[in-house]
Amino acid sequence: MSIMTTEQVNPTLTSNDRCDACGAQAYVRVVLAAGGELNFCAHHARKHGAKLEELASHIHDETERLHADSAKADAR
Repeated sequence: MSIMTTEQVNPTLTSNDRCDACGAQAYVRVVLAAGGELNFCAHHARKHGAKLEELASHIHDETERLHADSAKADAR
């Protein structure tokens, strides 16, 4: 039996991961309790957050990267 690492279970979202609602870069992955997963931008994750929490078995949230990316841009 192999043990999965956190990175294997929750791989980092990349610029290729797109919001299922609008197509923007996804920063939140929602694993649904009923099966499957959805990706959301920060805006749509906040907008639908309460309902997603009801339906999710796991929510992988990387929205803190938005603040880190902004800080890096401001430092330039």
